[in-house]
Amino acid sequence: MNNKNIKRFAIARNKSSGFTLIELVMVIVILGILAAVALPKFVNLSKEARVAAMKSISGAISSGSAANFAAKQVGSASAIPVSAASVCDINVIGNVLQGGASAFDINSYVIEAHDSDPTSCATADTVTCQIRSLSDTTVAAQPITVYCAR
Repeated sequence: MNNKNIKRFAIARNKSSGFTLIELVMVIVILGILAAVALPKFVNLSKEARVAAMKSISGAISSGSAANFAAKQVGSASAIPVSAASVCDINVIGNVLQGGASAFDINSYVIEAHDSDPTSCATADTVTCQIRSLSDTTVAAQPITVYCAR
């Protein structure tokens, strides 16, 4: 290779290195579009997670209440009495969970009567209460079947 060809090769090599400004701007625009499309999906997932958390608390209380009812039926001393006066009380119902009411943040939720009269616990075996979030009003209240362990 002569000296003239070496100079041409060096000049051509310097021109082809790196990205142009247009290419970089296009990549940034494409990333922006992808972020704008993906962001609403992640926002929606956080609400679904809060709904799932509420349903899991509801299910845990319902199953804990059923276990407490069974323990009361067989005369276990560890069973917690659930009467008409306390059937939809978060402190009483929370205690049927392993770990007690501290198993979830009781200051973030309220349990209240749903579609049945809590005083029906005097004659019926179950009462339907509902749990709702105090911090997130967009999440619908979830029903809880509470067994009356009198």
